[in-house]
Amino acid sequence: MPLTVLLVDDEPLVRAGLRAVLEAQPDIEVVGEAADGAAVVPLVRAVRPDVVAMDVRMPLLDGIEATRAVLRAVPDPPKIVVITTFENDEYVYGALRAGADGFLLKRARPAEIVHAVRLVAAGESLLFPAAVRRLAAAYGNAPARAAMERAALTEREAAVLRLMARGLSNAEIAAELIVGTETVKSHVSAVLAKLGARDRTQAVIAAYESGFVAPH
Repeated sequence: MPLTVLLVDDEPLVRAGLRAVLEAQPDIEVVGEAADGAAVVPLVRAVRPDVVAMDVRMPLLDGIEATRAVLRAVPDPPKIVVITTFENDEYVYGALRAGADGFLLKRARPAEIVHAVRLVAAGESLLFPAAVRRLAAAYGNAPARAAMERAALTEREAAVLRLMARGLSNAEIAAELIVGTETVKSHVSAVLAKLGARDRTQAVIAAYESGFVAPH
């Protein structure tokens, strides 16, 4: 079964470029397009994509609100990658906090676009660049710190979260800690449960906002 993608961007040229890049891959199929976030929920229900590649800035409904709408209205929602021109865009951070699984720069090379879609589809969030990490740290607050303390992560869970925050995949974390990937998956699940995080991206945001991990 091919990996299916829905493209959402108000610029036709951007959508055409993404379609060309993604459909050049034998295992990826673009199943729909939309020019605004307002059209996303009905389209997602109709075509059931694995991944939505969504522009963060659109005229009627931006990527932040569209992300919230999908996660609120669609059972078993797709993964969402927000697309942006600037990596330090606060809209991007807002979309990640709203539940997006990762982000992609519009100037990314074709191989990076394909890799990003596959990575997010596999459930492993994208590496945040330094600019987004600094934004996350800037949003640090006492409730986030208190929530991290209440989570009472074990020493191994804390180590796994730090490596997740560096953007490492389960296999890379396993190699770093010299354990099996199934063990890492168990630790990741425990971290998400203790933090009340929907996915890896939300856990990493919590790590930065609480000061548990500092941006470099």
